Amino acid sequence: MKRKIYDKLLEWKRESADKYALLVEGARRVGKSWIVEEFAKNEYKKFLIIDFSKTNRKIKELFEEKLDNLDEFFLLLEARTRTELIRSETLIVFDEVQRFPRAREAIKYLVKDGRFHYIETGSLISIKKNVENIVIPSEELKVQMFPMDFEEFLWALGSEGLAKLIRSRFSDGRPMGQTDHRLAMEAFRQYLVVGGMPQSVEAFANGRDIRAAEKAKRAILDLYSYDIGKFAGRLKHKVRAIWNNIPGALSAQEKHFKPGLVKEGVKMRDLDSPFEWLAESMTVNIASNVTDPNAGLKMSEDRTLIKCYMGDTGLLVSHAFSKNANATCDMQWKILTGKLEVNKGMLMENVVAQMLKAAGQELFYHFNAAQDDRDSRMEIEFLLSKSKVSARHNIYPVEVKSANDYTTTSMDKFRRKFASVVARPIVLHPGDAEFSGDVLKLPLYMAMLIPEMEPVGPRKTVVKRPFER
Repeated sequence: MKRKIYDKLLEWKRESADKYALLVEGARRVGKSWIVEEFAKNEYKKFLIIDFSKTNRKIKELFEEKLDNLDEFFLLLEARTRTELIRSETLIVFDEVQRFPRAREAIKYLVKDGRFHYIETGSLISIKKNVENIVIPSEELKVQMFPMDFEEFLWALGSEGLAKLIRSRFSDGRPMGQTDHRLAMEAFRQYLVVGGMPQSVEAFANGRDIRAAEKAKRAILDLYSYDIGKFAGRLKHKVRAIWNNIPGALSAQEKHFKPGLVKEGVKMRDLDSPFEWLAESMTVNIASNVTDPNAGLKMSEDRTLIKCYMGDTGLLVSHAFSKNANATCDMQWKILTGKLEVNKGMLMENVVAQMLKAAGQELFYHFNAAQDDRDSRMEIEFLLSKSKVSARHNIYPVEVKSANDYTTTSMDKFRRKFASVVARPIVLHPGDAEFSGDVLKLPLYMAMLIPEMEPVGPRKTVVKRPFER
């Protein structure tokens, strides 16, 4: 399966591999080990993969006893792995490095030695258990890996032509057209059900079998539940309570997580560590409320109001009905046929969060209950920052609509109240793209492309670059 992260691996090899190891971090089962092995096979004459989830004690002993003599270290490593290591032409992979933090600490000495290149892969990399008693090497660059976005999903299904057309229409500022938009939305609904976890996508791609994809997703959900019990320690009860209540929180009209879902009387400050654990596991995507966009996103971040999205929307579909297989099948059929009415907003918002996060965006939103001020009462699902900040117009407010008949009341209020910061409003909806007018209206499946576009000047209409003002 073609993954976009491959280009980042190539960039690392070309520009940084002689001075830094690369740490590929992501949730379990997002395809870290697979893509790194493919990269090793394609880009190096020799490679060695040390999987610390199952490697033997004799390999681990080398990191504990032989790092002061790297000539002997590599001599014994070759002997014990039965692998020839060629200077400057070999990649050594530390797979599941969180299982043996001593190897991660050794990166400092191995990179400085300069004989070989190193990639590490891991999940739950930053939790206390996996970093205590070691010095994190400064000779380490990080890259995060996420579930497949919609474009990668199309590649996996053999629909490269449709993926190219979507990208071309977006870049040129043209609508898809009735026929092609319908095809794209059909594929997008499949993406909502199947999700972007490689095992689920592969199962679906081999025969378009939703049941096979569901089986793969259930296995991943079971694994995540097991990880909470094994690795969350004293936080596991609160972590599990949050995890189990994500669908309920997202299906509410106000989708920010209410601490009472965990236990009556619990405050958000009591859940800081459990949310942090879930975020570090990369199984969820956290969006923070921004109280005053005029002051910047990070500067007015309110962590007492957060939205907790699942990292993969296909997993959310299965998780929402984990105890009722018939209800899951019914929901999936309604999604695939475009007949889902309830919980549609939950899925659309979650999938947009998923694609924005995979594209490198931090997630922020704006919510103001303001019972005594109608002009301030609003909710904007996502606020995106321009990568190149100017004196004004640095934020793209994004509303997510799950139906064709919608209003933009909150967006209109936001534009009036925060006119000086708004670059261009964006509405993601089930309809085709509309590039004319002040509001940029895009089909939901184009969310993955938004972060790639940047404004080049103050224009009110769009010809070539749909993100221009």
